[in-house]
Amino acid sequence: MSLFRKLVSALKAESVSKEDWEVIRQQLIATDLGVNLVDQVIEKSKSIKSDNAVDIISTQVQSWLSDKSRQLAGDKNSTKTILVVGVNGTGKTTSVAKLANYLVKNGKSVLLAAADTFRAAATDQLQTWARRINIEVISGSENSDPAAVAFSAITKAKAENMDYLIIDTAGRLHTKQNLMDELGKVVRVIKKQSTVDEILLVIDATTGQNGLNQANVFIEAVGVTGFIVTKIDGSAKGGVALAIEKSSGIPIKFIGSGEKLEDFELFDPSTYIAGLFE
Repeated sequence: MSLFRKLVSALKAESVSKEDWEVIRQQLIATDLGVNLVDQVIEKSKSIKSDNAVDIISTQVQSWLSDKSRQLAGDKNSTKTILVVGVNGTGKTTSVAKLANYLVKNGKSVLLAAADTFRAAATDQLQTWARRINIEVISGSENSDPAAVAFSAITKAKAENMDYLIIDTAGRLHTKQNLMDELGKVVRVIKKQSTVDEILLVIDATTGQNGLNQANVFIEAVGVTGFIVTKIDGSAKGGVALAIEKSSGIPIKFIGSGEKLEDFELFDPSTYIAGLFE
């Protein structure tokens, strides 16, 4: 991502003009870091020496990241339920499959629920992924009640003592109130039988500040506990990860990149920060 490469290069040159600072500022804004955070970086940078620029900026960036656990929550002795939420097109359903594959590869038993009943393609996609992972999907008929699918899924998951139940939910943000009502109903149905251990919001890094706006909607409505950020590596717009954590205090737990099931990993803050200075 190399968000700060040009900034550090300029500081090492030890001669940064007013025009240079403005160019650097515009380049940082283009990474979707956000104007407020960019101005904080610029202000700090103007007061530091070139030989310790990376250390000082790294420390500042580290302070913006969430200090909450990035591990999946839940009692290891009972079924852990994860809702995956997000706007259609962010890679939500694919992220559900990737998360399931990640858990299976780590020796966990997983059941999936296709509660995005308003998009037949989402259910078909999830079932295709599930066959490759060799796990089961609970689904309903098109336009059926998502909460009913969730009820069937949690009942089965608990009866079979599954380690994880992952529920793919609808993402029609253009009908925001109906969507949030549906998600709220799914949560209430699950809580009658079990806990909701995680609500993970999928954010597409390439959507930039719009992704931050989406995050705020879901955080307010359904109590997001963590993020899955897709398309983050190889993107010059990786600054949105910093912006999301700084504004919400909620941790990124996983990142996704390519189309393969294996293109998915735990978010490592140290690796991420190092990548900002490559």
